[in-house]
Amino acid sequence: MNSNIEQKEQLDENSSMSFLKHIEELRKRIIISVIGIIVSCIVVAYFISDLMNNIFLKPALDSGMQLQNLIPFGQPFLYFKVILASGLILSIPFTLYQFWLFISPALYKKEKKWISKLTFFTSICFLSGVIFSYFVLIPTMLNFAASFGTETIDNRIDINAYFGFISLILIAAGVLFELPVLSFVLTKMNLINSKLLSKYRRHSIIVILILAAILTPTPDPISQLIFAAPIFLLYELSIVISWFVGKKKVI
Repeated sequence: MNSNIEQKEQLDENSSMSFLKHIEELRKRIIISVIGIIVSCIVVAYFISDLMNNIFLKPALDSGMQLQNLIPFGQPFLYFKVILASGLILSIPFTLYQFWLFISPALYKKEKKWISKLTFFTSICFLSGVIFSYFVLIPTMLNFAASFGTETIDNRIDINAYFGFISLILIAAGVLFELPVLSFVLTKMNLINSKLLSKYRRHSIIVILILAAILTPTPDPISQLIFAAPIFLLYELSIVISWFVGKKKVI
């Protein structure tokens, strides 16, 4: 009887220590990730003038939009937000790597080999979405917004509203471009397979169109289709990836 009690107490103590170790490891990864973000923000701040004039404001200028600041200290706050957002995007590969290192103890040896590859492809997919939205989607939307309506109304856009619009589109596209990586991970975990994805292809098309309508602020169908088209392709690519992963498991 006493032996069973001692074993139970030992298990509880080990579980408690294991939990504390996980918390400590999580704290460590968060601190390292924050340091990486701070370093990225410092790098961005050094090039902030070029970033503002040649990248952030360029889509609006190319579309003929006029931007204005409507609040006191609006421009300093804008610069801070651009530095923070750009620093977060720049540090994504490093942050993702810290995330995979945190969960790696729970993975098998074969799965651990995929950590660096997953970090690479997750970063590539997110940045591909950001690049696509910046060079294709955002200019299309802004050109439509600038040309729509009567000439008697000046399109003077609040700079903070412009920042919110740019941020939403960049982040939404970056996240949605993670579909292939998500398909790979979920297939590895036996949560989905290519047959399941193929079965719900029609449903996914409807969901993608709804997301495109919600995430694209402009009401024109062209912008929505431009947003939705690559997501369709990524969904098809996800089916192929899921099939390939499933096939390798069988072999």
